[in-house]
Amino acid sequence: MSSPLDAARDLLARWPVVDGHNDLPWALREQVRYDLDRRDIAADQSAHLHTDLPRLRAGGVGAQFWSVYVRADYAGDKAVTATLEQIDVVRELVARYPGQLRLAHTADDMEAARAEGRIASLMGAEGGHSINNSLATLRALYELGVRYMTLTHNDTIDWADSATDAPRHDGLSAFGEEVVREMNRCGMLVDLSHVSADTMRDALRVSTAPVIFSHSSARAVCDHPRNIPDDVLARLAANGGVAMATFVPKFVLPAAVAWTQRADENMRAHGLHHLDTTEAGMTVQRAFEAGNPRPKATAATVADHLDHMREVAGVDHIGIGGDFDGTAFTPDGLADVAGYPNLIAELMDRRWSEEDLAKLTWRNAVRVLRGAEDVSRAERASRGPSHLTLG
Repeated sequence: MSSPLDAARDLLARWPVVDGHNDLPWALREQVRYDLDRRDIAADQSAHLHTDLPRLRAGGVGAQFWSVYVRADYAGDKAVTATLEQIDVVRELVARYPGQLRLAHTADDMEAARAEGRIASLMGAEGGHSINNSLATLRALYELGVRYMTLTHNDTIDWADSATDAPRHDGLSAFGEEVVREMNRCGMLVDLSHVSADTMRDALRVSTAPVIFSHSSARAVCDHPRNIPDDVLARLAANGGVAMATFVPKFVLPAAVAWTQRADENMRAHGLHHLDTTEAGMTVQRAFEAGNPRPKATAATVADHLDHMREVAGVDHIGIGGDFDGTAFTPDGLADVAGYPNLIAELMDRRWSEEDLAKLTWRNAVRVLRGAEDVSRAERASRGPSHLTLG
């Protein structure tokens, strides 16, 4: 008789995980300035990273949206340049490990990678500051392979309100609505993680294509502004979109919210960015944790969010977005990209069917990208690119 973990691994061999968000490119930038010899992910990098190829295989990952994130305090041309550098390293990773990774631009590419036994590698830009208020830059990122853009990161930008900053637009500005329409025309998924609830609602009103939340959980389970309110989850069925639950403890475990705020303040007191996951940053974090034991999230904590999201949005509208290498702390059982079988085993124990789990891990994400492609074909046939400018 097979163990629960064996059953989970067997399912993932058939229906691997599409993870919506992994910050490996930024970690490579911060730790080794993209020197891939110093962080050869073909070998065990557990001393430095949440992600490497052996652990992706152990975790049953079949497709990864690599975040081409740049910090929100990067502005103007600096943000655009840094985004291009992030795209460049994803392409370098795929070229360096062609037997393991395959660059993917379409849903068909994802299915082809699965058939070949390679990990489909897609890209998502995290934060609208990456386009420097230029729709032409947005289109250029699409041509380079970026298949979603998170409308904001942690800061409100010139055309969209963030979940974790003061609002200035009551959601999306008129230019922000045009950004959404142009993303629909291009075939780039609108990602609503990090944005305010009003921005979520505005984007759902404007978008004719399915949207995603690349790494957000349920606000009803953990009341954090980064999470998704139930009224927004309930609108995903009509839109066709997918909400991908994240693993970040401060977004899934209420007891971790206040603890993380204190940890962030400690980082800033040491002159470090609160998202710093370099060796120096992690040394400060571990010292703080040693004197202030943190509340521990588990795979069951994440499963609680997925249970709720399935109930409100429906099983066709949920997925997984771990946020590995973008967070200092992870749940027990989900320490790194090898941990997905623990979550699947937990959901199996909760009587999730194979059909439901196949939708969660693979089918929903593939369907939503295909839906964006279908809308793009129709939009491109009916109108040309927008040249609207801000102001």
